[in-house]
Amino acid sequence: MTTTWTDGDPAAYLDAVTPAVRRRDAHTLRDLMERVTGQTPRMFGTSIVGFGEYHYEYPTGHSGDAPAASFAPRRAASTIYLPDGVGAHADRLARLGPHTTGVGCLYLKDLEQVDLAVLEDILRRSWATVTSGTFGQRARESS
Repeated sequence: MTTTWTDGDPAAYLDAVTPAVRRRDAHTLRDLMERVTGQTPRMFGTSIVGFGEYHYEYPTGHSGDAPAASFAPRRAASTIYLPDGVGAHADRLARLGPHTTGVGCLYLKDLEQVDLAVLEDILRRSWATVTSGTFGQRARESS
C-alpha cells in the first residue's frame, strides 16, 4: 500500500508525541523544516510530518509523489528522511554529532547533542536537490 498525504493535524500529532524528549525534538524539527522549506507541514500517512513534494520514478516504472523533506518522531529516535540519500551528506554528517543512518534516513536521539547549524545545512542541501525538478530517484541510487 502506498502512503499518501492525509488530513491529519500535524500540530495535534506532535503535541501527543512521547516520550517528552521526542516531543521537544519534534517541535524543533518542525520549526527548522518550516524555515528551510518555506512550506507548511502536512501529515504523510499517520506518523510522518512532511514539507513540500517531489515526484519520483523507479526504473521499474513505479512512480509517485513523496514529501521533499520530512521526519517522524519515533519512540527510539527522531527519523529524518533524506530522499537524496545520506551519502550525499557524508562530510556534514561527520560534523553533526551523535547519530545513526540508514540508506535515506538519519536517526537522532537528542537534538540537544547535535549541531543544529549542520543539520540545517544538510536539510537545505537535500531540499535544494530534491526540489530542483530533475531529481526523481530513490536514496539507494543516489551518491
